[in-house]
Amino acid sequence: MPVVDIDPDELRTLTGHTEKSDDELKDDLFGLGVEYEGETDEGEFKLEFEADRLDRLSVEGIARSLRYHYGDDRGVYVPDTNSAEWTIDVQDVPDERPCVTGAVIRGVDLDEDALDSLIQLQEKLHATMGRKRAKGAIGIHDLAMLKGESVSGADGNARRSITYTGVEPDGDTFVPLDDDAERTPAEVLTEHPTGEQYADLLAEYDTFPAIYDDIGLFSFPPVINGRRTEVSTDSRELFVELTGTDQWTIDRMCAIICYALDARGATVEDVTVEYGDTELVRPDFEVRTKRVPHERVETLLGIDLEPDEVVDLAERAGLDAEPEGGDDLTYDVEIPPYRVDVLHPVDVADDIGRAYGFNELVPRYPEVGTIGGRTETSRLEAAARETLVGLGFEDLLNFNMTSEADNFERMRLSPEDDAVGAAAPATIEEPYSEDFTILRTWALPSLVSVLENNTHRSYPQDLAEIGFAAGVDDATETGVAERRTVAAVLARHDASYEDAKARLAALCEEFHVDLETPATEHPSFIDGRAASVVIDGEAVGVVGELHPAVIVDHDVEVPVAGFEFELGALR
Repeated sequence: MPVVDIDPDELRTLTGHTEKSDDELKDDLFGLGVEYEGETDEGEFKLEFEADRLDRLSVEGIARSLRYHYGDDRGVYVPDTNSAEWTIDVQDVPDERPCVTGAVIRGVDLDEDALDSLIQLQEKLHATMGRKRAKGAIGIHDLAMLKGESVSGADGNARRSITYTGVEPDGDTFVPLDDDAERTPAEVLTEHPTGEQYADLLAEYDTFPAIYDDIGLFSFPPVINGRRTEVSTDSRELFVELTGTDQWTIDRMCAIICYALDARGATVEDVTVEYGDTELVRPDFEVRTKRVPHERVETLLGIDLEPDEVVDLAERAGLDAEPEGGDDLTYDVEIPPYRVDVLHPVDVADDIGRAYGFNELVPRYPEVGTIGGRTETSRLEAAARETLVGLGFEDLLNFNMTSEADNFERMRLSPEDDAVGAAAPATIEEPYSEDFTILRTWALPSLVSVLENNTHRSYPQDLAEIGFAAGVDDATETGVAERRTVAAVLARHDASYEDAKARLAALCEEFHVDLETPATEHPSFIDGRAASVVIDGEAVGVVGELHPAVIVDHDVEVPVAGFEFELGALR
């Protein structure tokens, strides 16, 4: 979950409620779903919130939410923009990064707090929506230091133009931020700390993305800006540019930045983006509309609401709702451009519920005559978990999502292999992070990753997990076959196949099932030190000593033995 550092005094100033105590602010924030996680050494609040509320990555965004919560602001707000005086001309850009957007910001008052907030917002957007700059990267420049080429716009008015294009790795030079030397883009990637950090993003590029003004190269996205246009507290006019792989993503990132600066009293000015014969006017402040049935809102919240109450609550959530129809009452709900999280009527109902106040909802018994109880699978899992703890394992619960690298590559496994854990993974179509792109196909890699993060702790480390795994299966109704799996590892200086098999045998004995362990081969395990787990005559897993390449790749310094099999085999 994203965490941002917020100065409570600045939050009080931006909300206009300087009378609020720290405790009152914490209570109000909790009502919005923003949790207080402690303070920094400087006394700033550390606030954690839902990963999809990217508009709250800055103090300005959180203050906006509070102003709606207090009733000081209502409905959809869209900043007015001045006509475009600047153009971004797109020419011969690298195919891997074809998209660009931007805005001009005028009249901004950047004191130290405002500049720190802008930098934090930029980096948090990079880490989340920008996927560590791979999908979208932000450059913010001092407009006074740019010299645009004079061009004539489609409306006949004179404009100033900069160019987004490609540059040879050893082509033009510029002085990057935090440097004093002129460097080519290739030199930045090998000789500058920031360049080294993001060099992998450009590893497959023939030419590198670059942005020029009439003086020369001033931005090398997605890596670093030039020192010439560095923003300081003396800057009063800014040029914001974003490049990326997807126009919608960078347009939404741009909107969030513009709203934050608008909250500081700045004026937003349009920028024209010219893709050959196609011209876009940015920033994109288009207001989206969702149709939401009245009955759906009442059902989800469990309360009865009059139409005017729904309209009022929507406005207090920063939305606008227009009722339509009679018996089948629905609302055309307008969504502001900074709200990238509103994708479904459920999201609208959630906003209305928060405006109503979830603490105001009266608990009630459901109108069903059933008695709750554990399912057979749940009871089996609890018994297996208790037995594993009794055998000396520490019980874990890891994420069900992972990456292809952790699930397959670092385990020396391929989805096409005929082995435990090998399966076509269910892939997340639009992941927010490159670390969580698929549903895991087995749990053993998760345990090895825990060992990797625990190298600072003493051994032995005996870990176990009963968890979720899945793989693509067209024979199922959903197209994905889900299962519960039992996985365990033993990490110690003398860990062996015999140790893992002994624990496995004790577990099977407790559940009165027959265990056989015929020799097998598995890419993640040492040849000759691995066996198939056969329970009651059915092959359901694998046991053995992990391959040295797997152990080294995870920086574990002791041998590791382990096993994994399907939980249902213990029935």
